[in-house]
Amino acid sequence: MHSKQALVVGAGLVGSLLTILLAKRGYRVEVYERRSDMRKAGFVGGRSINLAMSNRGWRALEQAGIRAQIESVAIPMYGRMIHDRTGDLSFQPYGKAGQAIFSVSRAGLNLELLHIADSFEQVSIHFDERCRHINLETNEVTFENQRSGARSQVHAPLIFGTDGAFSAIRNSLQKTNRFNYSQSYLNYGYKELNIPPTAAGRHRMDSNALHIWPRGKFMLIALPNVDGSFTCTLFLPFEGATEAFANLQTDAQVTAFFATWFADTLPLIPDLLEDFRQNPVSSLVTIRCEPWHYNRRVLLLGDAAHAIVPFFGQGMNAGFEDCTILDELLLQYPENEAIVRFSDARMEDANAIADLALQNFIEMRDLVADPQFLVRKDIEIYLAEQYPAQFLPVYAMVTFSHLPYRAALREVQAQNRLFEQLFALPDLTENWREQIVAIDAVFKRWLSTR
Repeated sequence: MHSKQALVVGAGLVGSLLTILLAKRGYRVEVYERRSDMRKAGFVGGRSINLAMSNRGWRALEQAGIRAQIESVAIPMYGRMIHDRTGDLSFQPYGKAGQAIFSVSRAGLNLELLHIADSFEQVSIHFDERCRHINLETNEVTFENQRSGARSQVHAPLIFGTDGAFSAIRNSLQKTNRFNYSQSYLNYGYKELNIPPTAAGRHRMDSNALHIWPRGKFMLIALPNVDGSFTCTLFLPFEGATEAFANLQTDAQVTAFFATWFADTLPLIPDLLEDFRQNPVSSLVTIRCEPWHYNRRVLLLGDAAHAIVPFFGQGMNAGFEDCTILDELLLQYPENEAIVRFSDARMEDANAIADLALQNFIEMRDLVADPQFLVRKDIEIYLAEQYPAQFLPVYAMVTFSHLPYRAALREVQAQNRLFEQLFALPDLTENWREQIVAIDAVFKRWLSTR
């Protein structure tokens, strides 16, 4: 017997993980998903960005008891491999020796989470069911079957909206009094490309790095897959610039563009033109809203509550952290109180990582090739090693810790002030290692004024 019941709308990454955690807490869970069962239909590619699993995501999987299954198909990436226009490479470690983020297939992870969720006898997953309406007063949701057109009504005392950036559950909340909502698109789109494995099934580049081709106002990235391939993503303005998707309409234009800006990739992407024609240009949106709950009975999580751009690799990690925080609150408080506490406490962190992700776009597409930026990263490593209790780089704070995102956003401003003072030292970019005494002195003064 399962006296606690919940309805999860959306069986993507966050919805599937939340279902597992709820089931482990004794809930009977009904899951409704708009898409067909990807375990049978196969996962449709062409518009995904590979996932970068970091500490927050691993903690969620560990809490769900499924870390080992995912680790077996995850590839550690210990830093960024920067490709300049001549094809020369430079490596920038993400953190201390041994620290890594992990490349994980979005499709593979979603499939694994679905299999695990469906293994609980008290979980029922329904596919091809589009959410059409939610009666917020009765907690009754209307679904329409995508195949038959039949409509059904489902009631649950708790409803969790994990149905993505264009959430149907959130759309209903937007019609309620005093609900705040904003969406903001970058004028950049992205297109997925693929580097296949060698004939021997091996990777064509270093498989333990996230590869970046930074070009100032646009960039290409590539993350490794376990089958020896790389999933590449081109980030480019939609229009208005010489280098824009609007100006890449013919095979000749595409080939010339890659030959000019990413020449070393041409031998690696044999199906470049086919991929470019077939895969759509997708958009990048940031969504903010409040409150995340309605009457303590309906709650938004993940992208439905706080969609962000992918440039800090934290979209999935933040969504998974939502699940772990809610799971912990459900252990401490009655359901309705846990929902309110989650919504109130988590919103500032969600807004903070949205801001950090937008800032990191500039870093990835431009600054990683800037000499002063590279010196700053070297000094950050030195300070973190020399003063571990007083200094933690913002990237490490976001990626390798569980400190609140809001703390990392505050630290950005403080550390920027520190490096303004450091770069006022003469010739720091050329010989920072010879100025350790001066760096230490500036750092200690900065600490005293924080």
